[in-house]
Amino acid sequence: MGSQAELAHLFRALKAPAAARSLPKLADRARAEEWSYERFVQMLLETEVSARDSHGGEARIRQARFSARKTLEEFDFTFQRSVKKTVIEHLGQLDFLHAKDCIVALGPPGTGKTHLSIALGIRACLAGHRVLFRTATEWVARLADAKHDGRLEDELAALRRIPLLIVDEVGYIPFDPQAANLMFALVSSRYERASMIVTSNKPFSRWGEIFGDDIVAAAMIDRLVHHAEILNLKGDSYRLKDKDLGSPPPAKTPELG
Repeated sequence: MGSQAELAHLFRALKAPAAARSLPKLADRARAEEWSYERFVQMLLETEVSARDSHGGEARIRQARFSARKTLEEFDFTFQRSVKKTVIEHLGQLDFLHAKDCIVALGPPGTGKTHLSIALGIRACLAGHRVLFRTATEWVARLADAKHDGRLEDELAALRRIPLLIVDEVGYIPFDPQAANLMFALVSSRYERASMIVTSNKPFSRWGEIFGDDIVAAAMIDRLVHHAEILNLKGDSYRLKDKDLGSPPPAKTPELG
């Protein structure tokens, strides 16, 4: 017991509390299973590393400011059949982050665009990547403040150091010319440098309406889709699948007088 207590004290001094807590049980298991010294040390260190990764992942999730907490495992592929489960599972491996590629999810409200973007963002956080989540209007407001203060380029450079930005709800509110130019600056700044996930309720053919300029919209789409996975989600709103909205009343037949 004295030896275990001393080891636990040393682990705490090294700021390895998870290893210190797991020491008694791992020591008993090591004796029962006749582990080598190397195996015992490996298990202690793996316990500490796993705990640190989990703690760090939770901190990154909080810093990302997701609008909700969603996972890929919760996504209902039986309801949303327009996207292949194998495609989403592959995206969940986060190869797109290492390649600095983008993901664009298009579809009507309630079809799972935000769910998938958050789930992939949380997967990235847990894998050790920094992520920021905002709606399109929130991103524009942040960039407008930076421009007003004369630090737009510094802000864009700082954002490029974050591996993944998520831009949710592009198209719910049309942009004025300044907002459109700021969003274009954000997309251009990250082109082939860092990843983005963008969600929109409008198809690309209507992005000219969103940004008020077909040329700006075309240039933005060109940069987004050059290295991107495009997810076209279709169907009814998942949020309404269990709602009884009733049926419209029958039309009245006019009386003939």
